[in-house]
Amino acid sequence: MTKFGVASILTDESIGPAALATALEDRSFDALFVGDHSHVPVKRETPFPFGGDLPREYHRELDAFGALCAAAMVTSTLTLGTGVALPAQRDVFYTAKQVATLDRLCGGRFVFGVGVGWLMEVLRDHGVDAATRGARLDEHLRALEALWTRDVAEFHGEFVDFGPVYAWPKPQQARVPIHVGGESVAAVKRAAALGDVWMPNAAWSVSDVHAQFELRDRHAPGIPITAFAAMADNRPVLDEYVRLGADQVVLYLPTLPEAEALAALDELAEVARQYR
Repeated sequence: MTKFGVASILTDESIGPAALATALEDRSFDALFVGDHSHVPVKRETPFPFGGDLPREYHRELDAFGALCAAAMVTSTLTLGTGVALPAQRDVFYTAKQVATLDRLCGGRFVFGVGVGWLMEVLRDHGVDAATRGARLDEHLRALEALWTRDVAEFHGEFVDFGPVYAWPKPQQARVPIHVGGESVAAVKRAAALGDVWMPNAAWSVSDVHAQFELRDRHAPGIPITAFAAMADNRPVLDEYVRLGADQVVLYLPTLPEAEALAALDELAEVARQYR
């Protein structure tokens, strides 16, 4: 059966993560995903992938791991995930510790959604050459696996090089599930090689849904698909994801104050209920 989660960009002006997580669990949703943007440069040439100006909420986004820790404290069944984190822009040791700590605090309910990043100015601010972002992400994922699973870890790559080191805590799960974001062939292959789930942005049309499953079947046969941040009113697309057996559909909840967010969440819950 297809699971249903919710993704939202949480800010200092929106519903808080604890209130949202409680409401999601009360409404039988399966997961909460939150974004991860360190900052937004004032001068930006990179176009917003979904068209138009960059929405205000991107300027004010809460830290993903702090928000999910708050969510972890008030829930017991809800899966908590990043949608998506950008490991290539992060320090590998702090990332390993943040993921492992959060996974322990939530009792092994964390999933690590990752991507390469799209905002070129942010990549540059973090000292990352955009041309190397995919290779950097691959190395970070391999290095994180070493830090999470070995008592004495070391890693020697082109972009990540350390060891031997002690790095604790370890995650509660034997393996933290890796959800690889992106719609490219490279992303699908990365999901097959280093991840557990492919998490493309949700399609806009039924033909796009078919194209995603065809891409998956060609490059990563059998890997689960989580359709990320789908619009609840695009019922033909939701119908097709469910019909084709997507592992999960993550519905988009706009960034809203608490009362408005809860009302919008009731509408999303009714959509999910109809598919269950």
